[in-house]
Amino acid sequence: MKYSGWPDKGELVVGKVDDIADFGVFVDLEEYEDKRGLAHISEVASGWIKNVRDHVREGQTVVAKVLDVNESSQQIDLSIKDVNEHQRKEKIQEWKNEQKADKWMSLAFGEDVSDEQYSAVANAVLTEFESLYEGFEQAAIHGAAALEGVDLDEDEVEAFVETARENVSVPYVNVTGYVDLRCPTGDGVEHIRDALKAAGGNGDVPEGVELEVTYVGSPEYRIKVRAPDYKTAESELETAADRARSAIETHGGTAQYHRERHEDDE
Repeated sequence: MKYSGWPDKGELVVGKVDDIADFGVFVDLEEYEDKRGLAHISEVASGWIKNVRDHVREGQTVVAKVLDVNESSQQIDLSIKDVNEHQRKEKIQEWKNEQKADKWMSLAFGEDVSDEQYSAVANAVLTEFESLYEGFEQAAIHGAAALEGVDLDEDEVEAFVETARENVSVPYVNVTGYVDLRCPTGDGVEHIRDALKAAGGNGDVPEGVELEVTYVGSPEYRIKVRAPDYKTAESELETAADRARSAIETHGGTAQYHRERHEDDE
């Protein structure tokens, strides 16, 4: 999918070097329909430039910063030198992700999907997510729940989610915490066992999250959480510990949550 409008001043864009002149470089913008920009020779690289071709070549993919846009004269001024290596890599990855998302749209709705349906689905997804790729990623993690606020019909949601789960490689993070459980009553062992089940969510944890509670050494138990991002993982870890605390305190026991092991030896 290519945007039909114009890039904004200050935006980073991906383009392909189309033509090289003595005074600068013409760049076809990959993300915009029929848009071409010019990087003046002074904006190609830092320092004095003897030959522009020493710095770029025709057909090369570059990341440039939009310096100015003049719609009336159809002019887009670019700077290649104002983009650092970190920005370049990040923008290229973002562009590649959107190319993947474009392919997934064809898989979800067919190679012959009409421009109208494609645009309608894409625009609906973009009202909730920063990019189509993010929409597919969240659908792969959370299923149809991720699209609850998106204006799509049931069949479109089903096709979107099914394609996401078959094609998106979801990044995951792992976090670990510990909880010390004590219960002085005669049936304390049973109450601790129930508290551990509570920590594990009694088998009911959010979609996309994996949670495991294991014994380390009395009274210490390890809680491991695997989730799509650190914010979710940390939240689920603390929630698991709170569930254990609530369960054990109900029966006169105590719970102490900590992130590091008390003992070095397993």
